[in-house]
Amino acid sequence: MADPIHQFAITNLTPPLIKIGKAEIAFTNSALFMIIGVGLIILFLTTATRSRSLVPGRLQSMAELLYEFVAGTVRESAGQEGMKFFPLVFSLFTFVLLANLLGMMPGGFTVTSHIVVTGALALLVIGTVIVYGFIKNGFGFLGLFVPSNVPIWLLPLLVVIEFLSFLTRPISLSVRLFANMLGGHMALKLFAGFVATLLAAGAWAALAPLPLFIVIALTALEVLVAVLQAYVFAVLTVLYLNDALHPHH
Repeated sequence: MADPIHQFAITNLTPPLIKIGKAEIAFTNSALFMIIGVGLIILFLTTATRSRSLVPGRLQSMAELLYEFVAGTVRESAGQEGMKFFPLVFSLFTFVLLANLLGMMPGGFTVTSHIVVTGALALLVIGTVIVYGFIKNGFGFLGLFVPSNVPIWLLPLLVVIEFLSFLTRPISLSVRLFANMLGGHMALKLFAGFVATLLAAGAWAALAPLPLFIVIALTALEVLVAVLQAYVFAVLTVLYLNDALHPHH
């Protein structure tokens, strides 16, 4: 694995299950880590909430803190009415967070480093905004693209800008997460390669601690980025869902 890109390669763990023309559908390492992530979330939440004691234990306290954190984020950005989207936001936050952290483990695979995964999550969010926006507001949802208190002659230009801005939301939502996880893991791989190269160089082995310290610092930074990116994804999701609740400027 000298190539820093090799860690992101999707490999088939089983023979192709379905073939459609030249396309093959198989069980991959990406699918495996997504299943592991979802399984760990379910295991943690079911174990933590099994007793539901008045004086919570450690696991129940962690689950309650996680619940209150996401619930507080939803209420701050979309009000109490936004709590109807809490299950979706909570699911996205925990999945992205655990997927990011699983990629930090030795031998792990970062599913959020692939645009197809982050893009699918972003389309789920925007699709929910559009569908619920029209269900709740009818054609009043289109008021999202019509700024208020602007001159009539300027309105057509602003409507176009608002519409294009809306179309870029799934792109920015998916690319932000994908690019941060991809770039961070590549940097870690490169500096880790420098350590091995210097140790093998003999006379230059004394310089090996320098990139090693950088790797340690980058690892801590990457863990912080993994948590932060999950939070940013959740916050942007709530802000976009709030437009379905209150489409008028």
